[in-house]
Amino acid sequence: MFKLKEEDKEQNVSRALKLADELLKPIDLLRGYDVVTNSKDAPESNYDLSLVFDFENMADLVEHQKHPNHIEFGNFIKSVRTDRACIDYEY
Repeated sequence: MFKLKEEDKEQNVSRALKLADELLKPIDLLRGYDVVTNSKDAPESNYDLSLVFDFENMADLVEHQKHPNHIEFGNFIKSVRTDRACIDYEY
């Protein structure tokens, strides 16, 4: 999950959604994929954007994190975020 900078927030959310679709969705290691944004009716203190990915196993997650598309997306997010929260779990 990401909390984005206030400056150009709406534009950056839109850009993140587009980049996620272009860069992350095509990565073969993903079994499932959602990119969601905070509801306009939800508190502004919530995070702005969340990535929800399903992988076959943790090894695939590690490989995904090294993928050039993931790195490119991450570089954009790093430039517009103020905060990040993450959890990796297995069933």
